[in-house]
Amino acid sequence: MSKPPTFVPPACARAERLVTERGEFAVLDARPAGAVRGTALLLPGYTGSKEDFIALLEPLAEAGFRVVAVDGRGQYETAGPEDEAAYARAELARDVLAQAAAVRGPGRVHLLGHSLGGQIARAAVLRDAEPFCSLTLLSSGPAEVSEEQRQRIELLTAAMAAMDMGQVWDAMQALTTPEDLAEPDEDEVRAEAALRARWLRHSPAQLTATGRQLRTEPDLVAELAACGVPVQVVSGERDDTWPVELLDDMARRLTAARVVVPRAEHSPNTDNPADTAHALAGFWAAHG
Repeated sequence: MSKPPTFVPPACARAERLVTERGEFAVLDARPAGAVRGTALLLPGYTGSKEDFIALLEPLAEAGFRVVAVDGRGQYETAGPEDEAAYARAELARDVLAQAAAVRGPGRVHLLGHSLGGQIARAAVLRDAEPFCSLTLLSSGPAEVSEEQRQRIELLTAAMAAMDMGQVWDAMQALTTPEDLAEPDEDEVRAEAALRARWLRHSPAQLTATGRQLRTEPDLVAELAACGVPVQVVSGERDDTWPVELLDDMARRLTAARVVVPRAEHSPNTDNPADTAHALAGFWAAHG
């Protein structure tokens, strides 16, 4: 999962409820001090939340963009039902279209999705491309995730069926924390507590349904290419969810702008937010 540097938004952003025809969604809404060059809607990935984009908000607002990072239904501070059918890809795509309608104002919206969020964003564009002036796929591939990640999702799904969310978190930490790791300092303890609190508020039904989608997503690159929406493909130098070479090929098939962010892996938004924000602002300025 992405690990944001903080859960406290910068001064340019406010934590709000975005009211749409599909219900209310928790958002971080960052606005520039001066004229607005465009509006962007940011969708987080599997197990993530709007806070995964927190380090991007200030530089993007300084570049003149209003940026709205959203918790989708069943993610962190947006409630969702314990019914897997509510998290079908078509339902999540309709949510994104409703969110775009709520934030767009007089112009169209730049849409960005990280990992799972990229596949939800793609589904929204395929359903209705009109609200969007661009699409950025951030560390999000053409089809299902890698075999290693499919196995991890299967294990997580099985664990959620057998244990409560607190027990699952403890099991994940036991598996991923080296025994010889030094005692965490105060900041690390605080960060870990925030990540755990986020995890506990995720809907197990949402994680189960979207995990299944990540394991079975079809290749829809040709359909996306036919939409005519300008696309940008951004990733880190390494990625264990979709190999970088696969993302390179997807960008070629889409005739998309391609950016490889240095010193970053599956989450350039948290690994190297400065270079990521620079790439996004440049693309959005070119396609406003």
